[in-house]
Amino acid sequence: MLDDLHALAPLDALRAILGPAGLLTDPADLAPALSDWRGLYRGEAMALLRPADTAQVSACVALCAKHGIAIIPQGGNTSMVGGATPETRPNQVVLSLARMNRIREMDPLDMTMTAEAGVVLTRAQEAAAEHGCLFPLSLGAEGSAMIGGLLSTNAGGNTTVRYGNARELMLGLEVVLPDGGVVHGLRRLRKDNTGYALRHLFVGAEGTLGIITAAVLRLFPAVQESVTAFCAVPDEDAALALFRRFRAADEGAVRAFEYMSGPGVELVFATIEGAVRPLAEPAPHYVLLDLTASRQGAGLRGLAESVLAEALEAGEVTDAALAESEAQRAALWRLREEHPEAQKRAGGNVKNDVSVPVSRVPEMIRRCSAALRELIPGSRPMPFGHMGDGNIHMNLVQPEGMDPAEFLARAHDIMDCVNAIVRELGGSFSAEHGVGRLKTDMMEEWRGGAELAAMRAIKAALDPQGIMNPGKVLPPG
Repeated sequence: MLDDLHALAPLDALRAILGPAGLLTDPADLAPALSDWRGLYRGEAMALLRPADTAQVSACVALCAKHGIAIIPQGGNTSMVGGATPETRPNQVVLSLARMNRIREMDPLDMTMTAEAGVVLTRAQEAAAEHGCLFPLSLGAEGSAMIGGLLSTNAGGNTTVRYGNARELMLGLEVVLPDGGVVHGLRRLRKDNTGYALRHLFVGAEGTLGIITAAVLRLFPAVQESVTAFCAVPDEDAALALFRRFRAADEGAVRAFEYMSGPGVELVFATIEGAVRPLAEPAPHYVLLDLTASRQGAGLRGLAESVLAEALEAGEVTDAALAESEAQRAALWRLREEHPEAQKRAGGNVKNDVSVPVSRVPEMIRRCSAALRELIPGSRPMPFGHMGDGNIHMNLVQPEGMDPAEFLARAHDIMDCVNAIVRELGGSFSAEHGVGRLKTDMMEEWRGGAELAAMRAIKAALDPQGIMNPGKVLPPG
């Protein structure tokens, strides 16, 4: 049958594989898939492919490989770095995994879930909860981000400090290779030393080596007790000291530990309707933390009050509020999650997703903030993020009244300014957002030599035509 399809024109053959609902060519249908949500990139494509199962993905990829058609895999299209946006070039298609949204299997005894790539993160969380389990991956875009994209970018999020990145939450993968072959790796094993761990090649590869179609995900016992606290702290060192206190008191209880600058929180209050101020007075810096336990009677409230009392006495905390209900907890977390939207509403902003060793986070925030203010006088550093795992979004908002286009024209100067400091501190220019299209030019300097050569060799071996998500991750050449 595939030989018969190859005799057809490519789009006709793809339509025969996918059916009328599976191949879209109308410009109105294509438009949402051709640009990223930040509005940084816009590309073109002959069609939007919407396969319903792995067999259709395999057939489409094999046909595209036959005709040299590039494929841009796309999930929820929430990439911060243009990782799912096509380039401006002919002979390419976008392949959406949105229709592959089934949870194939739940096993509360093995503590695993087998989910297709198009399952939205909130649905995966809900499905785990329905079986008395927890799927702990959590991030701001969880209402639209999909499992395939989250694994393809090795997403981090708010709970990495306790559960790790997406890679640590994956046991097995099903992947369609660039020639249409299928890796059937949906194994639920915790131990499996049978040759190369191929599944880890595709996690974080951003769709450049193959298309993740399904995954076996690790589950955990459901949360039975939790405490959320919003704390005012005098400086970045005090924030880190508070993290050390909670970690020393009960490391296993700390599910999230988030840092926010005072100006960043004030911007949320100024631009986001319904944001509620939890403390009486503004502070220069804030911490939002979650403690959780999988058993009742864990005493988390007492633990939180005891640690905060010690921190208050030591001058590491100046005020704190504990959530008294789920609604209050959600309101506190909203102050953290609305940072990207608040910065977007404030005009041009440049995002720097960086990481350093946890011990160097205060120095990184101080040095980068000062350097950015010097680089662009009047600009507003708005750092926030996952202090507990060393990942801070060292973002910069344009000076008030400046032309956004003029500010965004300095984006690479801004990123270079931050990255120079991050590199001195032994960090990474991409902590959890990936490389995508935005940061490919940085790979030669940061990952050059044998490391980049090995990446190129892997890409050439699996995708010799270079049809799989071209222009992402690896620099040209």
